[in-house]
Amino acid sequence: MAGLDPRGLVNRALLVGVSEYDLVRPPHGVPGDLPAVKHSLNRLREALRRGGVFGEREITVSRSPSLDDFSRALRQTAAEAEGVLLLYFAGHGAIPSAGDELFLQMRNASVVAGGHAVFPGAEMFTTVLTVLATSEARRIVIVLDCCFAGNAAWVWETFRDKRRVLLLMSVQANHRTDAGDPGTPTPFTAELARLLEGDGKDGEGGLWFRGLADGLREAMAAGGHRTLRGEPWEPLSRAEPGEDVLLRAPGPAPADGPGPAPPERPAFPERPAPPDPPKPPLPVRLRTAAGAAVAAVRRRRRARVPAGQDRAGPPDRPRPGSRRRPAVLAGLLALALIGIGSYRIVVLTGDPVRCAPPLELRVLTDPDLEPTVRAAADAYLTSEQNTAGDGCRRSGITVYSAGTADAVTALGRRSGAWKEPGAGANPQRDVGPQPDIWIPGSPADVARVTAAQDTDAVARLDADGTPLAYSPVVLAVPQAVAAELLEERVGVPLNRMIDALRGRLPEAEVRRPDPEFTDTGLLATVGLYGTGTGSGARDAAGAERRVAQPGPPSPTAADLLCVLPDVDAVDERTAALVPEFLMKSGVGCDSRRRTARIAQYPGDVPGLEPVFTRVRWQGADRDAGARDDAAEAFRRWLAGAPGRAVFARDGFRSATDDRALLDADRAAGVLHAPSRLTRTAGRDATEAALDGYRNVGGPGRALFLLDSSGSMAGRWEGSGGGPGLLKQSLGGLGGRDEYALWTVSGTGDDPYDTLLPFGRHARRDAERTVDRAAVVRDAEADPHGALLAALDAMRLRGADDERPDLVVYITDDEDAGRLTGDRLADVIGAARAAGVPVTMVSLTGGSCDAGEPDARISEATGGRCLDTGDDLGGALHDEVARTGTGED
Repeated sequence: MAGLDPRGLVNRALLVGVSEYDLVRPPHGVPGDLPAVKHSLNRLREALRRGGVFGEREITVSRSPSLDDFSRALRQTAAEAEGVLLLYFAGHGAIPSAGDELFLQMRNASVVAGGHAVFPGAEMFTTVLTVLATSEARRIVIVLDCCFAGNAAWVWETFRDKRRVLLLMSVQANHRTDAGDPGTPTPFTAELARLLEGDGKDGEGGLWFRGLADGLREAMAAGGHRTLRGEPWEPLSRAEPGEDVLLRAPGPAPADGPGPAPPERPAFPERPAPPDPPKPPLPVRLRTAAGAAVAAVRRRRRARVPAGQDRAGPPDRPRPGSRRRPAVLAGLLALALIGIGSYRIVVLTGDPVRCAPPLELRVLTDPDLEPTVRAAADAYLTSEQNTAGDGCRRSGITVYSAGTADAVTALGRRSGAWKEPGAGANPQRDVGPQPDIWIPGSPADVARVTAAQDTDAVARLDADGTPLAYSPVVLAVPQAVAAELLEERVGVPLNRMIDALRGRLPEAEVRRPDPEFTDTGLLATVGLYGTGTGSGARDAAGAERRVAQPGPPSPTAADLLCVLPDVDAVDERTAALVPEFLMKSGVGCDSRRRTARIAQYPGDVPGLEPVFTRVRWQGADRDAGARDDAAEAFRRWLAGAPGRAVFARDGFRSATDDRALLDADRAAGVLHAPSRLTRTAGRDATEAALDGYRNVGGPGRALFLLDSSGSMAGRWEGSGGGPGLLKQSLGGLGGRDEYALWTVSGTGDDPYDTLLPFGRHARRDAERTVDRAAVVRDAEADPHGALLAALDAMRLRGADDERPDLVVYITDDEDAGRLTGDRLADVIGAARAAGVPVTMVSLTGGSCDAGEPDARISEATGGRCLDTGDDLGGALHDEVARTGTGED
């Protein structure tokens, strides 16, 4: 785990609390003032001050700022931080009807429903992330204590530069919270400050971000806190696998008590700097010189720690060399006392050597490889090979990742669009900046690019002949149902492995990452479709049914392994197609429990082979020589012993024919030397697999049923109400998809009303129809009759085509009593006969528990059951996107 101990670096904390608002009256005012936020700021400032990571003058407190004041404070703080940059926001949060953005409302905030600027005086969380990402800080920590804080998770997940951003949210998505007693901090911040201060049990130990997140979840659950919807109040966190940062230093808190509060560091200096103080006496100056020398040595020692390690490990373990500190101090004092001549050298030279900004290399890589490549780059940055004689860096490195399909397309057919992006082709948006180096997951990616390039290509690729490392794509099977014999674990074709697994456990599932986003998913698809033989995809639709799952596939293998433990039963019955190295390096997830897994090695699935590829751009001649030298130096380091050590630590194998583990200390469930690990992906095989995947299904068809009975009145308004969830899910549909909207009320022969007939509808028009025509009726609902009618309509429309279909029913389950016994059996039988999955969306908790009607319908039809234990907006959107062709 790459945990950063930022002590000794330049750290900054910006604490923003909006307790007072200019406009609190309807129709455009925010819900009201938040007096508890004043106490939250005071308590959190004191907790950070006593935590040993942030100095008194490294903490900025901004009380009820306007939007402009907040923006200036954010930019200033981001520009100053080098170690850890912490932003805390407490105040009102707001979300649009789609729920796909979070607005942080400042003092001058207002609400203009339906206008283009829905929340004037508020800052979009996307903008906050973008500004923070400009900082040179090694880690960025964001803490949100506001209503709808959990909606920031979706923004974080789609943010390109999230690798060093750690996000802590006070409550789950689409939930509002009570700020609590006006005379005390808010409930969330009270627990946050208590943990940062140490509550007596762990006050002597350090506290890291992940431990803080776990502690907050436990504390809020133990306190019995509830959201305004009556659901358990659950803080959320997001961080890239392996990322962590120390937020409270080990050791006891100061024993002198709180004492007077330190002066708050203003967000913006308004007075001119005071005149220079008189020069202190010589003895004082000598002591100052010695202190400066000691600090310089400490800075140099920290700078030599490989950044990929970030001084991780038990935070209270003495650092190497600490026993020599008295001798070092004595030597420095002696040097300081040699005489005034030496002192004058220190004074005249001032601060340590100021280094010019080094040439920056941009490294694009596969999303599954990004943590390893970034760790290697961090280690290289502070290595001797990248350090000049004056202690300055020779080069800097920025590592980022993008979807494999986007990267191949951009470098192949659309390299010119990097300089002149058009309305459709925009690699700067879809991939990122022009890379100097590309490290894809397979040499086949390079071959695909060069084959696609035309004479007008402006990017020229030069790939190494030997990959940097190797990791087979394995079927990671739950230990209880894994193959026992060696001949069943190694060399068997993937589809036969899957059949054998389901022979041992009929309800077993298999999942793989998105084939368009990572090479892991694409290489697994080569085995699924049988394209490795040189032929086209064989029965791609049938192969996809082998790995069918609720919702779209996880973008990366790490995401996949993080999602599975969310439900114990799913984790225990699901095998995952992932790179072998993740079974050693692991993934950083919220869940502490996960099923033990055994690696099986399919004989027809190529492995990951990251290859160093230099990218040169037409017209980029000004510093071409220096850039070539810097890239070559990094290549030599990466291909040499230091680079291999990084790949070894993360569980990779040698790229040579024997495919031996680079680190003999293998992970549990991994074979040391499985035979026949020599397959290399070919360009034709990967292209055929990708084409087959893209051609499966085509445009989809969906029918939405919205319960509009009288009991829905309390669950109708806002993004978390029935219409709001429906509108959010429409983003999963594209212009070629067809769908219809029904409202469900009444228990007679006509249990529904048609809001939109089947057809292609613009999303904006559909949302307007819902806003205008969807109303609550003073009647009960008949889910039995409505679902039977919906399934019959889908069966008739799908008789002559192969479109993927979906029925969605959004309800509060007040009338679920009409879905029992024979009526429930009727619906399940009709759904099976129609071959249409049904996704049940309940606005009450427990509806998806085993044996409940909603759960039984979804399970029997291959659909998904969602209730308030899920992120309803995001999960329903993803489920609809699996059927449709939407892009947002």
